[in-house]
Amino acid sequence: MDTLVRDPFRDVMPSFFGMTLSEMMQLKQPEAWGQFERGELSETQFLDRFFADGRKFDHDEFCTKVRSAYSWLEGMEPLLAKLKARGHTMHVLSNYPVWYRWIEERLALSRYVSWTFMSCRLGLRKPDPRIFERAAAELGVGTGECLFIDDRSQNCDAARAVGMRALRFEGDAAALAAELSRLLPAQQA
Repeated sequence: MDTLVRDPFRDVMPSFFGMTLSEMMQLKQPEAWGQFERGELSETQFLDRFFADGRKFDHDEFCTKVRSAYSWLEGMEPLLAKLKARGHTMHVLSNYPVWYRWIEERLALSRYVSWTFMSCRLGLRKPDPRIFERAAAELGVGTGECLFIDDRSQNCDAARAVGMRALRFEGDAAALAAELSRLLPAQQA
């Protein structure tokens, strides 16, 4: 989220409730999202616990709004297509709940990347070092053979701490493409 695909958390979700992001953050149950991302809560359980005060809202309408909001970040789909055409194998390592399936239905990311390492399936979330180590182990490579890209510096720092190369994505697909051309082997870049 916010690396390949626009995250509806900051704008669509609060606007659904007629709130600002700040207001929603003050009212939401603080642990529920992380639990949902780790697969510890079902969607129904998460939605029932969304607000700390237990207030009710139309779950179906909320989910429809979120589901329809996923879109590519500018320039990311062509970049992924180019990387795939050059033979690079790419995997998603994401803190996200089962809603990643909605992203797949809407955008078909699996044309370019595998949904391999989802927090909701692994029970781990970035920046826990175990998620990076597990990804490398399941791919059968050393952590130093992986290049991790994320929009959050603490996740990049955690990946580097276990030996991965890491790039922080700052919202500019062209800048990322230039950096990847510099880092990836010349015969593939």
